[in-house]
Amino acid sequence: MEEQTLLASLCSSAKLERDKGVLELQRNIPNLTQEDLQLLEESITGLLSNEDAKWETKHGALMACKVILQSTRASEQFVINGKNLSLKFLADDEFRVRMASAEVMSTLCEVSGSQIYEYSKDSILTGISSNLKREPSVADEEDDARHDEMGESNYNQIKTNALRRWSSSEKIFHDTAGWKSLETWMKCLQFVIKSCGYHFNPYIDQELLDLVFKALKHTNRFVRETGFYVCAALVSCGVNTEGDKPVVLVEDNAIFIYGDQLAFHLGEGLSDNWSQVRLAASVAIRHFFLSLPSSEARSQFFPVLLPRMCLNRYYAAEGVRIYSQETWRLITDGKGKQLVEKYIDHVVLYYIEQTCADNHSVREASCACVAELATKIDKPVIQPHVFTLLDALVTCFQDDSWPVRDAACLACGNFIECFPEKSKEKLDVLFPLFFNNLQDNIPSVRQGAAVALCNVMKVYGVEIKEVGIKKIKEGLMGLEHQAANAEKYSQLDKDTSTYGVAKQLRDNDMELHTDKQMYSCGSLAPKMGRGGGCMDHKFRKPCEPWELADGCVHLIAELSSLPEMACLIAPLLSLVAKAASYQHYTQHLYLLETICKKLPVIANGIGKRLFKSQLESFFDCIFYALVSESSLTSSAASQCLNRLSSLLGPNILRGRVENYNPKYLDMLDANQYIAPL
Repeated sequence: MEEQTLLASLCSSAKLERDKGVLELQRNIPNLTQEDLQLLEESITGLLSNEDAKWETKHGALMACKVILQSTRASEQFVINGKNLSLKFLADDEFRVRMASAEVMSTLCEVSGSQIYEYSKDSILTGISSNLKREPSVADEEDDARHDEMGESNYNQIKTNALRRWSSSEKIFHDTAGWKSLETWMKCLQFVIKSCGYHFNPYIDQELLDLVFKALKHTNRFVRETGFYVCAALVSCGVNTEGDKPVVLVEDNAIFIYGDQLAFHLGEGLSDNWSQVRLAASVAIRHFFLSLPSSEARSQFFPVLLPRMCLNRYYAAEGVRIYSQETWRLITDGKGKQLVEKYIDHVVLYYIEQTCADNHSVREASCACVAELATKIDKPVIQPHVFTLLDALVTCFQDDSWPVRDAACLACGNFIECFPEKSKEKLDVLFPLFFNNLQDNIPSVRQGAAVALCNVMKVYGVEIKEVGIKKIKEGLMGLEHQAANAEKYSQLDKDTSTYGVAKQLRDNDMELHTDKQMYSCGSLAPKMGRGGGCMDHKFRKPCEPWELADGCVHLIAELSSLPEMACLIAPLLSLVAKAASYQHYTQHLYLLETICKKLPVIANGIGKRLFKSQLESFFDCIFYALVSESSLTSSAASQCLNRLSSLLGPNILRGRVENYNPKYLDMLDANQYIAPL
């Protein structure tokens, strides 16, 4: 490609053309003569020196500059020009130009070493510090004219109101809005540190860290996220990766020298409300520990960081959760349980603190972690903390967020199973909460309550079992009082809710949408505190009798796995069949789906002998479900028949069906040719 054609591609307004030009330059640069390369350098320098050039021209020229520098054939003068011009364009109005400049600075550090940072240090640090704050721009060129027209008092009042509005909006938008060129200045610092590698270690001082720590506390989440990626690059400077194997610096390792400060701020990042920030902090944490010279050096920071790392293994955001689990394996080296036991006081204190966090995802993860303590940690270690942890779980059990209630319910069940004597004191409080979850509007919450109640009834005596069986009977028999037309939102209080259909009549009220906190269902922002958000407790509808009956079926299935409960469970099957016969309400197919799914589980649990006596009473509801319009219910019925056939024997099942109602045989035979899902 000729030089003019190449330059035309690099300066094109189309990104695709610019990318093609960069690729063409990468292919041809090894074959260029020194004279041709010098001419190309002059052309690129000329494009970057043109004050009137379009941003596309600047962007393409900077990318070409990067390619030339990477070839290691660039002249000394071109390196100097690239250094000066890239610093200049770090303050450009166009974000893509600024990022390309940062990449050029990174390449310069790779080629010329840490002296590039030494040369540009003041400019980079000044660029960051000068952009950390944003001032309101209320006064503009028209202020003087307004001042003359309105008079002193009116003008000052209007200006005060404008500042007040700006301040209110500032609190709302600063957490998510862009922040001038601060992010790209910090990206430049990150790229430079990463390119310099362990050679940057001497430049890590208190002045640099104080500036980065300010960014970590910034109100804007994008700035905090970038700040933690800068920290990830910083802490990697303690490892020399130039040899065959990475070597951790032992002497003059700045990461260890400033370790206490870094550990504190990185720990704060691991508790950030925004999952993107938490992930960036998790990346920095991994590099931090891998940059420390010994296991003894690591242990110094475990009291602060270990509980936070442990909790993030259960965090709702998948990226944070998976990355944290891998980091845990790398850092603990298979000794995670022993480390948690060693620092149990710090772990328990942090878990309890996080059960009160504003972010409902954090509270949910905390409950899961508390449950893990009960089941995995040696009992003598956790014994002194049982009451404290149970108190925290009881609070979460009454949370406004259903995932938190579900996690707290399961955790309480685990605690009762592992510490029955100590947990008995809380039983009067917990038992009603368990049954409240058993009739929750959310199916998974009902399932979790069934699992927890099974644990409770397993460890306590006959009295508790009798109370549980009585509740099941009441729940199943109460279905006859189910309203025929139960609407999903019929019982909502339209005067108290804040979100959704309950407030549709007020959707056009501008006051509801002006200068308010913004929410994103796609993120794990602090959108729901302990009593608010898109799953506000005021938005929860009262429970319906069919939901309690559904929970009772789940509980019967769980209890059927306990050998001592078989004789108590078998008589309940007639009530389940009776509940399945009610078809007067809209949601009856949901209950039928649950019954079809759980019936084989119950049959397997209580044994064929006890189950066969009740088998025929379920045929009507199973075959009704098989031909229902609901594909999920029909599929559950099909699988139910297949599993019962395997359990009882196909001939026995067919004989029972034929004896009960020969009309069902065609459906049974047709179902045998349908492969189970």
